[in-house]
Amino acid sequence: MTSKPTRLKAPTLAVPQSKNDCAADIKTIGDLQRQHAREQAAMNDAIAAITLRHQPKLDAIAQAITQKQTGVQAWCEAHRTELCGENDRLGKTANMVTGDVSWRKRPTSVEIRGAKAVLQALVKRGLSRFIRTKQQPNKDAMLSEPDAVRGVPGIKFVTGVEDFVITPFEAQPEVA
Repeated sequence: MTSKPTRLKAPTLAVPQSKNDCAADIKTIGDLQRQHAREQAAMNDAIAAITLRHQPKLDAIAQAITQKQTGVQAWCEAHRTELCGENDRLGKTANMVTGDVSWRKRPTSVEIRGAKAVLQALVKRGLSRFIRTKQQPNKDAMLSEPDAVRGVPGIKFVTGVEDFVITPFEAQPEVA
């Protein structure tokens, strides 16, 4: 005999039955939001305490790693030919039994300082092909002149959207 698949019932929703019930639920929402904020603050305090406790050890370890890396790099640079051979094309990686060391060239990149001056110099020299122009629809202008763009495919004015927001009352303490 085959059993029928069991249907899961949706959880019942507690809907207030009166204005007083609704007001009480809003108060409860405020209480829960404040409790959530307190728990989050307690969690952040615990994280800060753990970080503070471990930070000196982490800093010391990081400094030791940096010193060792600098020493290993200095030795490897001095012995690069021995490690990789005369011609770097043969290999830029050397196996050191406990790990590899390698030299990698980064791809060419462009660094720009003083973007406005660079743009002016490019325009002055007729090198506008190196200037990127970003074109995009101006939504603010469309909102100010909706009749001008009405009927353009792909443009839709969204109106009448309503958000429901619950903001429980609570006093905000002043911080000096």
